[in-house]
Amino acid sequence: MPRFVPIPTEIVRACQAGGVDSYGLFPERRVSDGGGNPCRHCLRMIPEGAGMLVLAHRPFGSLQPYAETGPIFLCADACEAGGGEEVPEILASPDYIVRGYGPDERIVYGTGGVVPTGWIAARAEEVLAMPGVAFVHVRSARNNCFQVRVERG
Repeated sequence: MPRFVPIPTEIVRACQAGGVDSYGLFPERRVSDGGGNPCRHCLRMIPEGAGMLVLAHRPFGSLQPYAETGPIFLCADACEAGGGEEVPEILASPDYIVRGYGPDERIVYGTGGVVPTGWIAARAEEVLAMPGVAFVHVRSARNNCFQVRVERG
């Protein structure tokens, strides 16, 4: 079974403590309206009225042409890391991009596609079984925003 993996807690805690994002900027502090504000750490929707951070995140270890950086939301206050074998609560849209990456953190061509939400776990498992795939990203099908990483269980 594939395992859904949140953004590392040490990155989240640094941002929650006032540290900078992937662009070297301080996260914006906002209040959640209760609609589509998925925290990429607890993997839950940020409740209406709760503080949230909006920041640039690059879910890759190195700078290279495929290391996409984009906007994400985090709970403003400390939250517990989510993840595991169940599809996370934040994946509430009808469909998502599921795409494989190699150990060099570059896209493995032929692995990406838009998948209905109910098929994400099965498709991630298929992609993870392909030669050269080290991990999978689930991204917004409409905005390409990073949602969650998927690894072998």
